[in-house]
Amino acid sequence: MSSKAERGMCFICALLVSVLLEAQGTSPIAAASAVPQFDGAFRASSTEGLEEAYLGKLFRSSHAANLLRLANGDLLCFWFSGTREGESNVAIVMSRLAKGSEQWSKTVEIDHQEGRSFQNPVAFQAPDGRVWLLHTSQPAGQGQMNAEVLYLTSEDAGKTWTPPRALFTQPGSFIRHPPVLISRKAWLLPIYYTPSHSITDGAESDHSAIKFTNDGGKSWKECAVPQSNGLVQPTVLMLGKKHFFAFFRSRYADFIYKSTSTNGCDWTAPTPTRLPNNNSSIQLAKLRDGSLVIAFNNSSAGLTRDKARASVRKPLSIALSQDGGTTWPWFRDIETGSPAEQANDVKGNRNKHEEYSYPSLLQDANGKIILAYSYNREAIKVVRFDEEWIKQGHTAGRFRGDDPS
Repeated sequence: MSSKAERGMCFICALLVSVLLEAQGTSPIAAASAVPQFDGAFRASSTEGLEEAYLGKLFRSSHAANLLRLANGDLLCFWFSGTREGESNVAIVMSRLAKGSEQWSKTVEIDHQEGRSFQNPVAFQAPDGRVWLLHTSQPAGQGQMNAEVLYLTSEDAGKTWTPPRALFTQPGSFIRHPPVLISRKAWLLPIYYTPSHSITDGAESDHSAIKFTNDGGKSWKECAVPQSNGLVQPTVLMLGKKHFFAFFRSRYADFIYKSTSTNGCDWTAPTPTRLPNNNSSIQLAKLRDGSLVIAFNNSSAGLTRDKARASVRKPLSIALSQDGGTTWPWFRDIETGSPAEQANDVKGNRNKHEEYSYPSLLQDANGKIILAYSYNREAIKVVRFDEEWIKQGHTAGRFRGDDPS
């Protein structure tokens, strides 16, 4: 065979191998185009060192992702999706990234109910291997005042689920972040209450607490967070046997607030950090080397705590701390968004609600940081990067980082 023919055959073989690998979801594919492809495939983004995937859409609106890494190495992503937040039949949905794959699975519906609106899914895997899925449920079109928390479980790593059952029924019960598993039976679950109708009107009465179980979820007691009015969605970490701390979203859209505990039940009154908050969700995670990362919108509505309000949900940023959250020297923006006069959606239409919000993050088996978030409420976007990537960037947001020296 001629060398020219050999080269042709080699090219065809290489092409076939590439197609097969891509079909199996084990090889990253070409760099992302300017228009998102909602197919769940990881692609190199236009930012060096960052990979991105847009998860498949079932319904018009998607929001409030939460990630879970299973013991077998699979990643699960849960969120709520429907016509619009608060409306009837808004469902809890899920996509899976199998261990070693570059392709998130087709999005599937887990739970929905006519006349109810589901929100804020939270999943965790108990030490016995059972996967728990918690989410809120509220009467459609009536706000959050009468919300309750339901739970489902799975014995097969999220492939099938039990019917939903009530877990916390006090009106206005809400969750957002996964529990801290202290031991095989002792779990700490952050919760908050929303007696007000919206995130601004009367939301100063919203407040936080910690649910605690010593019997693997069979019974729960509540630990109040003192002076937490207007402070919600606590994201909690355990840094040592007697060192717990929580960061809070602020209804005042001023700062992220911090509280600490030596036993997970008795908490200090929250105090403001230097990190801004826009009355939107944040999330903390601890990396394997002991560093902490926090994802949040690096913006606020002001520096004073007076009344509940809100601010823009951009930029979406990530910060890194190597001293247990005392200082945050390194910041990098994940999404900055467009100037107000240029805020268009992916089809070129005027987008009055551009936002990159409600982040969830964890570290995968390869040490990469995985971050999922709401992309303009249109879909869930997932990005992947390493710890050093954070140090190589900057932020256009309000807070620019502590002095690393």
